[in-house]
Amino acid sequence: MDISCVVLAGGKGLRLGQDKALETIGNKSLLHWVVSYLSLFKSNIIIVTAEKQSLSQLTDYPQLRIVTDAYPDKGPLAGIYTGLAASVSLYNLVVACDMPFLNYALLDYMLQISADFDLVIPRLGDMVEPLHAVYSKTCLPPIKSLLEQGNLSIRGLFSLVRVRYVEATEINRFDPEHLSFFNINTEADLDKARQMIKRCLSRKV
Repeated sequence: MDISCVVLAGGKGLRLGQDKALETIGNKSLLHWVVSYLSLFKSNIIIVTAEKQSLSQLTDYPQLRIVTDAYPDKGPLAGIYTGLAASVSLYNLVVACDMPFLNYALLDYMLQISADFDLVIPRLGDMVEPLHAVYSKTCLPPIKSLLEQGNLSIRGLFSLVRVRYVEATEINRFDPEHLSFFNINTEADLDKARQMIKRCLSRKV
């Protein structure tokens, strides 16, 4: 399946107080953890960054490209647009840079069921995970329309495209603890992730 991976790394990390993409857990940055998981797909990886943001530590991934957000300071919807526009693939796995526990099997399942849809997105009750989803390039025109209207909500896209929700029963087959969706917003989240990584690494020794 011809796919690309898009990592949104242009967020300001306001609640954390610094660029969280470069925060380190288990001797690797959050961004490095995400890229290392996505590299298993052996596909192009596009990292969407803010202007003047430096991510030079990822030079060991030859299939990686870094692009600058086409709509600065417009949030993740603009980042998704930028990544899709830069991609040469019809289907694109889009994730945030602060998800250190991605699950390859779940991501692969989402890709496999994406053929008849514009957007494949996990849903747990009332919660959806738009920064852990598969977007087709067919989403570009409606996203651009939303951005030009000043509507920066990703949920605004849902009624404009063909959506396939991945429900809890499906997610639980691959990731019963829902660690895929654990992301870093605060120092407490960072501390928790470091403890979780430490436990995982100690079990492998």
